[in-house]
Amino acid sequence: MEAALLELIPKIRPDADFDLHPFRGKGDLLAKLPARLRGYVHWGVDDLHVVVVVDRDDDDCHELKRKLVAIGADAGCPALFRIAVEELESWFLGDVPALRGAFPRVPAALARRSAFRDPDAVRGGTWEALERVLQRAGYYATGMPKVEVATRVAEQMDPEANRSASFRAFRDGVRALS
Repeated sequence: MEAALLELIPKIRPDADFDLHPFRGKGDLLAKLPARLRGYVHWGVDDLHVVVVVDRDDDDCHELKRKLVAIGADAGCPALFRIAVEELESWFLGDVPALRGAFPRVPAALARRSAFRDPDAVRGGTWEALERVLQRAGYYATGMPKVEVATRVAEQMDPEANRSASFRAFRDGVRALS
């Protein structure tokens, strides 16, 4: 996610000065987030905005969001919490022109296939689905390097053209920060 956000945030908010603080998965994030948010409160910076993005994976989206909001409230740190449904790769599947820009052999008709019409509803894991799409197009026969793919696709993404509802919620939330 870090690689993608490094490319996407400047496209969404060119005026933003930002730092990324990645965690080692959702478990690490949930364990360390309360202390991290309390630390931000003590900084006393008025124009600091905290954005937390996490993959839904197999979690109930509403329960995960409730848990994140509760952590923020308990820490006294207002934050924007966004969930990539089901995983970050749904954002990539939501922008087929970006996928084709990074990987030209990906079929242009991918978004019209029933399995990919709603990128947030791809069954069986979006990471696995993206890997299959790329392998069928002749890329990464021995396994998809997630960071490389995230960077290449995010470089090509147009934040205005993404079909993923979870990406649009992230984009709109980041833009609304003032």
